[in-house]
Amino acid sequence: MAFLMIPLGLLALTAGAESLVRGASGLARTLGLPPLIIGLTVVAYGTSAPELAVSMKAGISGQADIALGNVVGSNIFNVLLILGLSALVIPLSVSSQLIRLDVPVMISVSGLAWLFAADGRVSRWEGLVLAVAMVAYTALLIRMGKRTSASGDASRPAGDIPKTRKTLAGNILFLVFGLGLLVFGAQWLVSGAVRLAQHFGFSELLIGLTIVAAGTSLPELATSVVAAKRGERDIAVGNVVGSNIFNILGVLGASAILSGEVNVVPGPLNFDIPVMTAVAVACLPIFFTGGRISRWEGVLFALYYLAYVAYVVLASSQHEAAKTFSWAMLWFVMPATILGLAASLFYGCACKKTRRPPM
Repeated sequence: MAFLMIPLGLLALTAGAESLVRGASGLARTLGLPPLIIGLTVVAYGTSAPELAVSMKAGISGQADIALGNVVGSNIFNVLLILGLSALVIPLSVSSQLIRLDVPVMISVSGLAWLFAADGRVSRWEGLVLAVAMVAYTALLIRMGKRTSASGDASRPAGDIPKTRKTLAGNILFLVFGLGLLVFGAQWLVSGAVRLAQHFGFSELLIGLTIVAAGTSLPELATSVVAAKRGERDIAVGNVVGSNIFNILGVLGASAILSGEVNVVPGPLNFDIPVMTAVAVACLPIFFTGGRISRWEGVLFALYYLAYVAYVVLASSQHEAAKTFSWAMLWFVMPATILGLAASLFYGCACKKTRRPPM
């Protein structure tokens, strides 16, 4: 049953998220918001609904490892693999708003989650702080979007949809149908993942960091890759950044509020949460380089995700190669990457001064 429940759950989650995003996007476009704001809010929150449903279900059921692992694993998956694959499709241009506001917010909330988890748990009041911050950030984005649209500074409006009763009813129907699929999909996926972990002797944390995290991030992956292919680069990048912010503030916050607290075991506290924060920090110099994410940077992100999954599997199985692998990453790969990013940042600044586009 576990082998059947997991793919059915993933299918329901993906279909539900697609329906939810379609309905929400239709409603949002009537407000005349620019594409980046749509990507950071409606699309990002809609595609993160699976993470919210799964983490809340896991938290209420007492499976805190899956709830926490899902948030942390999804954020790492979003930046490293989704941005990596999207940049491979086409180099992604990055809005100045992302560099000035949204990426610093993503870095800040990642550090805040690390701070809250430092005592081994995320309490209910800390979850409430995260949820309030989510509301404040969303309100700020909507206000900025309306102001940008009114001043005519937006690159282009998200689209015009007639405000008819038929259109409104259709969008609400998509929203309700999507939410229903998300609820059932979350239940199937969590139940199947727990049974699978118990059957093979894997920890719930490993399943949450890999299978569940990657599975619930499939809507983000599909959305960003398709958006990049169609030239909707603001939506492609905004979807990832907005999803990561929502996962920490909304998903982790709601899980802590509903379950009373989310326990944090030493493994993710010492490795996975720092990795999540590190990849958020890495976005800033990469986004700043020429205002774009190049294909080689996309390859770098994708390779890092494969390395991360390899380490998580080795560490979970207590394989003797885990220590050697972590040593190589710490003392060879990471310094080489830092030097490469520094060179890329220097080259990007030089190109800006000479007004030449980076390669």
